[in-house]
Amino acid sequence: MDREQIERISKALGDQTRLMIFEAIASREQMNCGEIVALRGVTPATVSHHLKTLADAGLIESRREGQFVYSKAVPETMEEYVRSLGAIVRKKSPGKSRQRT
Repeated sequence: MDREQIERISKALGDQTRLMIFEAIASREQMNCGEIVALRGVTPATVSHHLKTLADAGLIESRREGQFVYSKAVPETMEEYVRSLGAIVRKKSPGKSRQRT
């Protein structure tokens, strides 16, 4: 995963509302916008904005079925994100480790 994608995911999950929405979607097979609005008490416009950010980061996929849009988590993206963060940590120089106080 390139650095730009890592930053995009980090920013997407750095927002409290987006993180709550992502957690809700990831806990189920799929959710529609109405379910997210009811669950989190946010407006449909706000949900749409946050879903777009999560989709742009590759964390969710959405599909339209009639008048409903269903979103589901993309676990592979999160798995690759975690691996990439781990690789960043492993690249630290041994002489530059942080001392605990």
